[in-house]
Amino acid sequence: MDWDAHAVQLMQEAAKKQPPRGMIRLSGPLEHDNIVNGDGLRAVVWTQGCPNHCRGCQNPETWDFENGFVVEIDEVKKRLSEFPGQNGLTFCGGEPFVQPRACKEIADYVREELGWNVWSFSGFTYEQIEKAGGEFMEFLKSLDALIDGRFILKERDLGLKYRGSRNQRLLYLEHGTAKIKSIE
Repeated sequence: MDWDAHAVQLMQEAAKKQPPRGMIRLSGPLEHDNIVNGDGLRAVVWTQGCPNHCRGCQNPETWDFENGFVVEIDEVKKRLSEFPGQNGLTFCGGEPFVQPRACKEIADYVREELGWNVWSFSGFTYEQIEKAGGEFMEFLKSLDALIDGRFILKERDLGLKYRGSRNQRLLYLEHGTAKIKSIE
């Protein structure tokens, strides 16, 4: 099996562990006034659960699908609306793409109700997400930017903007279609 097919299978299997509709599993509290996970002043949603287990990951405590805590999406929306001065939301993890329904619902809310842009990190590549299709692609379409690819310790580079290793890309996307507008 090639790596892309394996990654798609990992994503699909992990997504079966999503909490029930209307809920999301988080690894920690919502964050605000973040300046390192995207352009501008940002709120951050830290998701729980990741099948990638990248060597050297900065958040290995977010890998286990049973850890963290489950919270209602409506509570997340309420809390995000209480963060003044933010211009965007970033999904970090864990792996946001293993909870695509919940992340898309939150992304749509902050865009429509709060006027924020939406970014996400993913250990999966754009092409793998595209290949997986379905709800994974629907979440991707709700984004303005994606930082994609597994963290690779041998390619670690602390000088990169918003990324940890040289293989990772910062993809600016067309909201609603997920077409790549530009790549850094």
